[in-house]
Amino acid sequence: MFFPLQRGSLHAFAAICIPRALNMSQTLRVVTYNIHKGVRGIGPGRSLEIHNLGHAISRFGADLVCLQEVRKLHRREEKFFAHWPSLPQAEFLAPDGYAAVYRTNATTRHGEHGNAVLSPWPVLAHQHEDISDHRFEQRGLLHVELTVHGQNLHVLVVHLGLVRASRQRQLQQLGRYIAREIAPTAPVLVAGDFNEWGGLLERELGSVGLSAWRQAGFPTFPSRLPLVQLDHVFARGLRPLGLEVPRGGNWPRLSDHLPLIAEFELQNAA
Repeated sequence: MFFPLQRGSLHAFAAICIPRALNMSQTLRVVTYNIHKGVRGIGPGRSLEIHNLGHAISRFGADLVCLQEVRKLHRREEKFFAHWPSLPQAEFLAPDGYAAVYRTNATTRHGEHGNAVLSPWPVLAHQHEDISDHRFEQRGLLHVELTVHGQNLHVLVVHLGLVRASRQRQLQQLGRYIAREIAPTAPVLVAGDFNEWGGLLERELGSVGLSAWRQAGFPTFPSRLPLVQLDHVFARGLRPLGLEVPRGGNWPRLSDHLPLIAEFELQNAA
């Protein structure tokens, strides 16, 4: 069942955040981004990138920011990094005026992490579903319902498994979830790190009326030398307008993925 939104505190990036007015056109700007838990690299040489990620996210001017690998807490990293944020990462990354909705996918020895949605639009409700396929990978689905331009919009954020057979079963579970929980005429966005770049996504999600804006030239992984598009945005009841993957600059250092930016038009806007 849905849970009413429990609003956490919102973090303002005082010196670096550009104030954002709501997009008053009938377009929707969506970002999906695997942020690699706000840390780049492994071992003693790893770097804390959560502050730079906050700077970047504040510049997107997005209606929806869908994040994967977001930490709620991690006691070991908190001790390792002197500037580890005191807030959970979703709340820390939410620009001024944005609500942050986070739900845990995985619990580990030192903390937990999951998916999040950041948005300036009113959040009506949210819920989570476990889509783990085996005991070695904890995976989840975050479902958030918002009001955008006066319309209700369902947003699902996913992070699928590393094994292709698991991904297929998770996509089938995702399709059953949409059929069960969302009215067939309601607009839906499904965004996230699918760990998949083939035709499997279209075959499975097409069964519930979802389609993706497909165009060559938008690889998102690995960020230093992007070769494949693992990150996608699928939609139903929205008209795709275009895609963008920012490159160059500091993007390769922030995460092992690049963000994917998609724009849509609300088809039934009054």
